[in-house]
Order: sequence, then C-alpha cells, then structure tokens
Amino acid sequence: MTAQAWGRRIRRAPVTIILVAALWLLGAVSGSLLHGPSTTLLPAVGVGLGPLGQAHWWVPLTSPLWASGLVAYLMSTVVVLLALPQAERLLGRRRTAAVMLIVTVVGSVAGLGIVRLLALARGQWAAQIAASVAVGPGAVVLGTLLAASAAMPVLWRRRVRLVLVVALLMMALYSGLLPDMLRLVSGLVGLAVGAVAVRPGRTGRRSASRPETRILMALVVAASAVGPLIAAVAQTRIGPLSVLRFVFASPPPDAATVLQLCASGTAEECTELQARLRLSGIGPAVYSVIPVLLLLVTAEGLRRGRRAAWIVGIALNVVLGALGLFMAAQTAVVPADQRIVLGAGTHVHGWLTLALPALQPLVVAAVLATRRKAFGVRAAPGAHRRWGLRIVAVTVAASLVYIAGGVLVRDQFDRPPTLGALFLDLPLRFLPPGYLGEVDAAFLPAGRAATLLYEWCGLLVWVVVGAAGLSTFARTTVPGPGTDLARVRRLLAGTSGSSLAHMVTWPGHSYWFLRAEDGTDRAAIGYRVIGGIALTTGDPVGDPAEHEEAVRGFAGFCYDQGWTPCLYSVGEDVADLTTGLGWSTVQVAEETVLPLAALTFTGKKWQDVRTALNRAAKADIRAEWTTYHDASLAVTEQIREISEEWVADKGLPEMGFTLGGLDELDDDQVGLMIAIDAAGRVHGVTSWLPVYRDGVLVGRTLDFMRRRSDGFRGAAEFLIASAALRSKEEGVEALSLSGAPLARLDRGDAGPGLQRLLDVVGRALEPVYGFRSLLAFKAKFQPEYRPWFMTCPDPAALPAIGTAIGRAYLPDLTAGQVARLGGRLLAPAERPPARTSV
Repeated sequence: MTAQAWGRRIRRAPVTIILVAALWLLGAVSGSLLHGPSTTLLPAVGVGLGPLGQAHWWVPLTSPLWASGLVAYLMSTVVVLLALPQAERLLGRRRTAAVMLIVTVVGSVAGLGIVRLLALARGQWAAQIAASVAVGPGAVVLGTLLAASAAMPVLWRRRVRLVLVVALLMMALYSGLLPDMLRLVSGLVGLAVGAVAVRPGRTGRRSASRPETRILMALVVAASAVGPLIAAVAQTRIGPLSVLRFVFASPPPDAATVLQLCASGTAEECTELQARLRLSGIGPAVYSVIPVLLLLVTAEGLRRGRRAAWIVGIALNVVLGALGLFMAAQTAVVPADQRIVLGAGTHVHGWLTLALPALQPLVVAAVLATRRKAFGVRAAPGAHRRWGLRIVAVTVAASLVYIAGGVLVRDQFDRPPTLGALFLDLPLRFLPPGYLGEVDAAFLPAGRAATLLYEWCGLLVWVVVGAAGLSTFARTTVPGPGTDLARVRRLLAGTSGSSLAHMVTWPGHSYWFLRAEDGTDRAAIGYRVIGGIALTTGDPVGDPAEHEEAVRGFAGFCYDQGWTPCLYSVGEDVADLTTGLGWSTVQVAEETVLPLAALTFTGKKWQDVRTALNRAAKADIRAEWTTYHDASLAVTEQIREISEEWVADKGLPEMGFTLGGLDELDDDQVGLMIAIDAAGRVHGVTSWLPVYRDGVLVGRTLDFMRRRSDGFRGAAEFLIASAALRSKEEGVEALSLSGAPLARLDRGDAGPGLQRLLDVVGRALEPVYGFRSLLAFKAKFQPEYRPWFMTCPDPAALPAIGTAIGRAYLPDLTAGQVARLGGRLLAPAERPPARTSV
C-alpha cells in the first residue's frame, strides 16, 4: 500500500488510528502488553470501585487505553478497527470523539453505580465484580457504534442494534465479569446518546416486519442456547444466569468434588461417583450439548418463518423449564456440600440457584407465544409425518439395540442388569447426563461394548431428531408450474415484457401473479427458490405501470413463505423502483441492444460484419430461419453435435438460468438462424427469443449461440447480421444481443464494495467463460448498452444470494469440476484465453 493510500485511510478514520496507536504505545511503555497492567498500575488506570469503595475520577478516561493481556490487546484492536471507522463515517471525527467521551464517562459511572447496588445484595457474584477492576476499549467502542447506529438506514440500524444488544446482554448474564457489565451499560448509554444527539426528534415507533420479527425471535432462541454454552466453557463464569449451563450443557462431575466426597463418604458412594466420572467421555460430552443443538435447529426454522419451528420452540423451552424444575426438586433434598450437579461451584445462593434453570426457558417460551402471526409458513403435506416416522423408527431401533445388546453384554456392567432393569433404565438413556440430577444409577457400564450402548443409543436418536428437523425446516415447498405456464404465455403474448421475459417459460420456474378484482392476471413474476432465496428472472411480465405493485406483492408473498426475494437481471426502471423502497442494488450484467430502424452495414465500423457476409456468400453459405421443431433431423443432429463439442471443449458444465441450452431451443416461439452450406453442413446456429409490447412483436433476444470449431470462422457475425436484416424487414424494432454476466462498461464509477467484488470475480472467471470477451465481441455491432441489475431488500442475505445464483447457473457442477474451476481461477495466467460462446 502506498503512502498516499495510508494517508487517505488516516484522514478517513483519525480517531480510530489514534486510539489503536495509544493502546499499543501505552501498553509497550508500561510493560502491559503480555500480562496487562501491573498490580500497582491497574487500580490507577482501570475502572472499579477500588479499596473501600473509592475510585479515581480519571479512570473512565484511562481504562480504554489499556487491555488485560496480549490476547485482549489483539482482540481489542480488531474490535476497534471493525467498529470505530463505521462510527466515524456516520458521525464524523469530531462528533465521534465527543460521543466516545460521553459514553466512556457516563457508561463507567452508571456501570459502577449498578455494581454498587448489586453489592448491597451481598451475593457472591456481586462481591466478585465489586472487587474487580476493568480495562479495555470494548465498552466505549461498542457504545459509540450503537450511538452511530441512529444514523444508519432502518434495516441496518435494527440489525446492528439487535445483534450488539443481545450479544452484550448475553455476555453480562452468562459470563458476568465487570467488563461484561460495563460493556452492556455503555451500549445502553450509546443507544440513548444516539436517540438524543445523533437523530433527535425522531418520533413514533416502527414496528418490525415479519422477516425482522422472525430474525429477532431466532436470535433470542439461539442466544438462550449459546449463552449457557459460553457459561459452561468459560473459565470465569460468574454471571447471574451462568447456572443455566447445568440445564443446557451439563458438565460431568468435577474430579476435585468427587475426590472430596470420596474422602468423606462411604466406599459405596465413592465407587458410584468414580463411575459417574468415567461417563465424561466423548458420548456424554456430545450428549450434554444436545439441547443447544436442538434449540439452534429450532432457531433456523424460526428464521425461515416455519410454524412447526414455532411450536417446537415453545414446547422445547417448556420441557427444558420442566426439566429444570425436576432437577431442582431432585437436588433440593441433597445437602449442598454433597451436590454433584448444582453444588458449591455455583455462585448464586439459596432458592435462586434452583429457580433460575426453569425461569429463563419459560420466559423464552412466553415471548415466542406472543409472536404467533409471524410464523405462518407450513411444510409440504406429509413432511411432518415423515419426520415423525423417522423419529419413531430410529427410537424403536435404538431401544431394541440397547435392550438386546444389554442382555448380551450384561457382564460388562458393574452390576449385571436383568431384562426388567434394562427396560426401567431405557427412558433415562434419552436424557443428557445432567438432567438425571442426583438420581442413583441402577447399574453402570464397565466394558467397552456396554459403554457404547449406554452412551450412544439415546444420542443417536437425538441426532436423527435434529438432522430430520433441520432438513424439514430447510426444505422449500415451491408450487409447480402446472397451468400457470399457460397463463404466463398468455400474458407474454398479450401484454409486455423485458428482453428476458420469454425466459420465464423455461423449466425450473414457479410463478406468482398479480390479479385484478375480476380475477384476470395483470402481471406475473417467474422465480425459483434456492436455499431460501426466491430468485427471479428479469422484470415482471405485464404492463410496466403494474411493476411497483407487482414487486411489493411478490415481496410480501416471499415473506409469507419465509423466503428472501431477489430480483435478478432487471432493468433500470425496476432497479430505481426498488432502490426507492430501500433495497440494495448492484449491476450483474451488461445488455447490448441493436436498434434496427436505421440499420445499415456501411462505414468503417461495420467492416468485420460486411466481411463475414461477403465471405459467407463466396463460400455458398446461406442463413436459414427456422424453428427447432421444423428443422430436419439432419440439422438438429448437427446442432446437437456442435453444442456438445462446445461444452466438452470447456471441460465445465453448460451454464443455465439466463443462458439457454439445447432444451430451450425446442419451443415454437423461439426462432433459429442457421448458417448452412450447399452440402447441408451446419456451421453455426443462433436462437432468438420473442419480445412483445402490448401484444405486438417488437424485438428478439439472442440466447443460444454456437459455431462449429472447424467451420466458417465468421459464422457468429454472419448469423447476427442476417437475423438483424430479416427482423428489420419484418418491422421488428430492435435486437437484444442479451447480457454478458459479470461484465460491464466502465462508466467511471467503481460502485459499492459488492460491485467491486463482482468485478473481481468477473475478471477471475474470464479465462473460463469469457464473459468480457463476449461483451467485446458484441461491440462490433455498434449497440446501445443497458445495465442489468440484481436487487434485494436484505443486504445481510447477499452471501446466500450469491450461493443461490451460483447454483442456478451451475446446478450440475461436480466436485471434480469445482477443483478444475478453482485451479483455473488460481492460475489464470497459465491458461490460454478461453473461447467464448461465439
């Protein structure tokens, strides 16, 4: 990177650069980089109540300039570099600095005030955080970003606030350290500052749309699962809800606890505890997080708007709450110093220790119950029945294996079980170890085969339950074309459509219709659903005056189904319309259009085209207009041969979606222009899709274009010129030479980051598919250029949209072809330029 580039970055984010430089410079000077500030320096620069409840007045200003160790320095730097430049871009450097000052001072003072109030409760958690000292820039940076979120567009504002607030709340409740508390309070202060200072006077409360409500509820359920997992994994888990790790991710008995109880208990108790400790293998470890995995699967279903996921989410949380009560009841009768699951290791006293495991899942269930209307997407008929049958089948199979296997290897248990004992123990095999509370085991495995049965039979059932549930929630139910295809064809022939309109008649499309009050079709949109993305093809079919209502209606229809709409290869009018709706737009192709009214192949610019026409005449090659159905068998076989040769030459599959193949030729409305010589040898072929306006044929769109490798070299120019001359005689207004994907004119605007990324991808794919070479080839026809756009309402869905588009264009890509494609992309300079489709 040049000095000028560095200078531009510093000028764009000076506050960020100053904070990072100060963080590392002060850390190096004070010797704090490896292990944080020393015991003498920490009270002087960190935020805390201090000895006897007295803290230095300046610590809110100094605490963001140190971190607790090398890992903390690295992580803090990443957070600062990711978050603070966004705030500077939205607020400007002066307002950013002012907001940081307010957030760090008010957030630290308010946070310490809350800690002081908690200390009055005399709980162990409050006592620990009251005695702590915190350093690090995380609180001020995240609080500033939340303040700056007030200047973001509505969608991004809601998403950033949702993610950050839930994450900060989760860390405070489950980890519960003083820095977690200060980050949460500073974040809330930042929200208040944003409401008052960044965007003052904003009135009213915007209700969340159905997609946003679904994401919100999915995030709540996911946080309720991941939070306890963090508490279970973290070494410093003292938060008020850290006890929930015993409900969601129950750890095995602690070895030190078992040793202590063995020293004071009977030999029989010691033997049993040691046996339970041996259960802390791979199976119990995986089994312990099964509730977490089930909740995450449910969260994915909620994100997709599935009614079944809503029901499962409520039921699962109610069951977890009931299990928490069961575990509390089992534990309450055991002396605290002898408890294995909820023992002295927890930092919450008395009834709160036993009540909290049941409270949080029940709250989540209650919140879900109030959002029923957002989850109306139903699965295909029979999907839930198949899910249930799979569960029943695997449960019966696992039960039989456990009973029969237990009888066969009964000698591998410490107390050989009878058949009746195995039946009585069977229900317990479907519960994670932590849910058994203080229940004594009737027998325990001692051998390898017995351990395998004891640990894995129930686990297998839950794995199938989760996998089948995820498959059911992810499976998309898309209505088949049925009679809708005839309706679309009537709209195409009787109204208007873009140059890509005829492509919606191709296989793979489903259709949504905008209907008038009398039931007639006013507009239609062809789409395909891939990975939850409803990907359209071109503009809506119908009167352009209906486009806005059609787009709004289609978007609402997608939200009802739990899909994300994405309009692909639409023209400028539709792109401008969706931009006005707040959607994100990026150019994905460049269309070339050849007006025919004043077309004459005269002048120097048309030299290549005239040369192709003259050479064809000398070689006795004629242009023949036909359809695939009317062409002779000899001609169609040659077309197939030419196409197969072209595909084989690339070594990669033929692309689909907006690029037609042989199957799309077999349509009586698609015209073929064939270059054929006197001997009947086909040298090249092009296909042309009809374009209508108000029911009148006004244009044709080039789709399929192939030439024989050893045939007439100017076949492509000859065929396009011949089609243009014929269409002009018929009164057709223009020919579209279609769009070149991932290629565009340089209009002097680099565009947003995603646009620049697509340009990079286009350059990388050039040696493979030659889209830019194709655009350059079409330039010899002196066309008009029109951009095609992709537009979607949710920028966060762009990775999924990119995957969906890739699968739409290359649905049959094999693993070997992926490897070859990757090799070509990684070493394009070593490859010869690819032949384009011409």
